Amino acid sequence: MSLELNFTIRRAGQRGHANHGWLDSWHTFSFADYYDPKHMGFRSLRVINDDRIAGGGGFPSHPHRDMEIFSYLLAGRLAHKDSMGNSRVLMPGEIQLMRAGSGVLHSEFNPSATEPAHLLQIWIQPNQKGLKPSYTEWTPTQGQEHEPKTLVISSDGRDGSATIAQDASIYLLKLQPGIQNTHQLLDGRGLWLHIAKGALTLNGVLLEAGDAASLESTADLEITGAADDTEAILFDLK
Repeated sequence: MSLELNFTIRRAGQRGHANHGWLDSWHTFSFADYYDPKHMGFRSLRVINDDRIAGGGGFPSHPHRDMEIFSYLLAGRLAHKDSMGNSRVLMPGEIQLMRAGSGVLHSEFNPSATEPAHLLQIWIQPNQKGLKPSYTEWTPTQGQEHEPKTLVISSDGRDGSATIAQDASIYLLKLQPGIQNTHQLLDGRGLWLHIAKGALTLNGVLLEAGDAASLESTADLEITGAADDTEAILFDLK
């Protein structure tokens, strides 16, 4: 039975959009020149930018502070450098997490001259300011690449997840058609589900790439793949 009335659905085309040539970006929440007072964030979740960076394009060195920033690469490659001395090329399926804390500089570039890069850039507000900046990565272990549901970021680093300074559990979903997953949203918590690619149903409601659903009431959720190689990010937030 469809439970669509319990969810707030935000369709892909309702997001903010900016095309700078080298960067084609869709903004789930207000960001840069896109401002929507009804979509400033969700609980501690502040930014979900769906970015496609053309070959050779990228963000030159720029500052951040007091934000937990992570990138999930869907296709291509992404070269990261920061003022802490980290230098890394991210590959599809990998996550990099940077704690901006008291202040950090970083740059991100597509190292390929021809192949585009597709990534989600996500910002979460930390539970305290002025933390020491840090950098870490999450890479699937052998056999984990195709797990339907994997905890990738948490407040306590359980199950091999990367650690964030916020009461947030973030799951990577990888689903094939008909493959079902469940998630229990407990009292006092909120859920944001972003479809990165493919399609799935959430308690019978069809969501496609770029769509999102949010919920702020206790629920048992059924998530079922509805297209080949579907990927989604599930945020369970205090």
